[in-house]
Amino acid sequence: MGIKKVGVLGCGLMGAGIVETAARAGFQVVVRDISDEFLSRGIGRIGKNLGRAVKKGRMSQDDMDAILARIEGTTELAPFASADLVIEAVMENLELKQGLWKELDGLCPAHTIFASNTSSLKIGIQAEVTDRKDRFVGLHFFNPVPVMKLVEVIRTDETSDATHEAAMAFSRDLGKDPITCIDSTGFVVNRLLIPYLLDAIRALEKGIASREDIDKGMILGCGHPMGPLSLLDFVGLDTTLYIAGIMSDEFGEPQYKAPELLKTMVAAGKLGRKSGEGFYSY
Repeated sequence: MGIKKVGVLGCGLMGAGIVETAARAGFQVVVRDISDEFLSRGIGRIGKNLGRAVKKGRMSQDDMDAILARIEGTTELAPFASADLVIEAVMENLELKQGLWKELDGLCPAHTIFASNTSSLKIGIQAEVTDRKDRFVGLHFFNPVPVMKLVEVIRTDETSDATHEAAMAFSRDLGKDPITCIDSTGFVVNRLLIPYLLDAIRALEKGIASREDIDKGMILGCGHPMGPLSLLDFVGLDTTLYIAGIMSDEFGEPQYKAPELLKTMVAAGKLGRKSGEGFYSY
C-alpha cells in the first residue's frame, strides 16, 4: 500500500494544514473544496506559512516553490481517482461525510485508503456507506497541523492490519508521532481533554478562581503550555460545545455535559479567537 498521491477533502484550517504538511513531506497532493474562493483562501494560507519560513531562513525560495508545485486545487472529485490515500477534513456533519465517501468509493481504485480527520464522529459509521471497510481508518490531526506532532490513528473492527500499518507509516513520513486507538467517540485525546476543559468552565462559573488564576494554576502547577480557558479560546467554544454534545449523547455521563456558561457564550457569538472574544479578548 505505497502512498504517493494524497487527496484532501476540504481546504479550511485543518485541511490546509494537512495539505501543507503532506506537500512538505514530498507527497503529491490534490485538495478539493466547494468553491474557488475557499480554495484560494486555503492555498493562500499555505503560501503565507511557507513565506514566513523562507523569511526566517528555515527553507529556501526554491523549496517553497517546489512544495507549492506539488499542490493541485480543484472543486471536483474526479482528480481523486488517482489518489492512494484520501483524507476527509470537511464539516463535522455525518450526512455530508457519508455522501462524499459514497461517491468516492465508486470513483477511487480498490487500493485507495479512506481516512477521516473527524474529532468526534465514529469512523465505522462513515465506512458503512462504502465497500472498503477494511481500507477505512481515522487520521485525527491536531491544530496547527504543521506544528503539532501527534496523529491519532483510529482503527475499526474491520480495518485491516495492512491499512493500519500504511496509516502509521504515512503519519511517520509526515514527521508525526502517531498513536493507535479503537473507534470510540472522542478517541484518546478528546475523551480526556473535554471533561478537563468543561471542569475549568465550571470552576469559573462557581467563582473558585479568576480566569487568569485558573489558567496560571494549570500552567505552573501541572506544566501545561497553555491554561484550559486559553485553550478553549484557541480550539473554539462552539467546537467544544459540539464535541461535548456528541460525547454526552454517546456516554450519558455528567463530565461530558456542557456547562450553562459555555452554552451562553456560544449563543452570544463569543467563540474564542476566531470571533475576537471568548474567555479573553483578542
